[in-house]
Amino acid sequence: MGCEEYNVRDAARARNEQKQIMKTTKVIEVPNPSETGPEYLREDADMPHDLVTLNMGPSHPATHGVLRLKLVIDGEEIVSCDPVIGYLHRGMEKIAENCHYNQFVAYTDRFDYLAPMSNNIAYACAVEKLLGWELPERGQAIRVLCAELSRISSYFLGLGVYAMDTGAMTAFLYCYEEKEKVHNFYEKICGARFTSSYTRIGGMTRDLPKGFEKEVLAFCDSAEKTVDELKRLLLHNKVFIDRLVGVGVITREMALRNGMTGPNLRASGVKRDLRKTNPYLGYEKYEFDVPVAQEGDCYARFQLRLEEILQSVRIIRQVCEDMPQGPICVQNEWGVLPRKEDALQGMEELIRQFMVSTQSVNAPVGQIFFAAENPKGELGFFIDSQGGGTPNRLKMRSPSFCTLSMLPELLPGHLVSDIGAILGSFDFVQGECDR
Repeated sequence: MGCEEYNVRDAARARNEQKQIMKTTKVIEVPNPSETGPEYLREDADMPHDLVTLNMGPSHPATHGVLRLKLVIDGEEIVSCDPVIGYLHRGMEKIAENCHYNQFVAYTDRFDYLAPMSNNIAYACAVEKLLGWELPERGQAIRVLCAELSRISSYFLGLGVYAMDTGAMTAFLYCYEEKEKVHNFYEKICGARFTSSYTRIGGMTRDLPKGFEKEVLAFCDSAEKTVDELKRLLLHNKVFIDRLVGVGVITREMALRNGMTGPNLRASGVKRDLRKTNPYLGYEKYEFDVPVAQEGDCYARFQLRLEEILQSVRIIRQVCEDMPQGPICVQNEWGVLPRKEDALQGMEELIRQFMVSTQSVNAPVGQIFFAAENPKGELGFFIDSQGGGTPNRLKMRSPSFCTLSMLPELLPGHLVSDIGAILGSFDFVQGECDR
């Protein structure tokens, strides 16, 4: 990334060399997990001498949710890892096939529940692509503002918890304060702090409150100061450096092979950001950079997210300083709810209110895929429509699921104490992974 903080990597080489010296020279016949498959990890399988099966999770603070890791270890060194997911599976995709398009918006809050508005916006954009609708400029700008606020909130919480995973408490308090400021904005926009359900197909539930942009600009100054404070607290901290540098290294080839996206992919040297490569909601109008690191270790993933917060602040400033005027929802489309004042005064608008609320939009027959650049990576929706107000099939592309698929290849060779640092650097969420 070209930042001077990366010079501290030399400080961790001594630790890595010492680890190599301390390794025993005994040879243990260990089957290759890629060849033996799940049979090697069965409870009743014959384990080689001195190997132990260790279950980590599904109730463990370092797994950041109900994730179970079935580890085979030789002393403190991990020999193989089998991640077990599904403890939070709720059948979201099947629920979507039995809901009107607008009814499913509330469920999208529960995917990546650390960035609910980002999920709302990605899903709404997917359905609008199916319908062929395009939001007015103000509606697009409000969505960009909400998406970037959601990204900052998610990153701050992830970085703060990650600092706590590696033994630093103060950073968490700084980060949590900034996250709460974003939730205050959520409350002013839609009345909810967590599960917002702010987006609707074709627009949003309501416009921004008066003076909202000035408050957001003041928050941008605070966020930048907090990022600088985090850099001073952690990036040159010897304990933090030793825990992260050279740990959990993901090469460019490994990342692409496992379908990683978002900050985890960019930390391995791949400059891919859908806001740049496949712009939506007018992102092409805003000036911002895509931070990229080459090392692919835990330290690179941590530092890259700090830089991405600053880029989101740049986007938010541009949105607030040049906020368009006009409607926030698609106009003159039957599937969009009328204004409340019109529905209370006009018979035609009241009938339209009733029909849209009970039957939703009348989507055309067809198939579409739309992906948005969410905090965890690329969140995609595939929709198969046979017409009417509900999808025939809906499939979600979860970035956290693809990220966790890396663990069987990545964890072997690391120590058990490295698991917390590696999992925290992924910044995944099980609600999105299990669905």
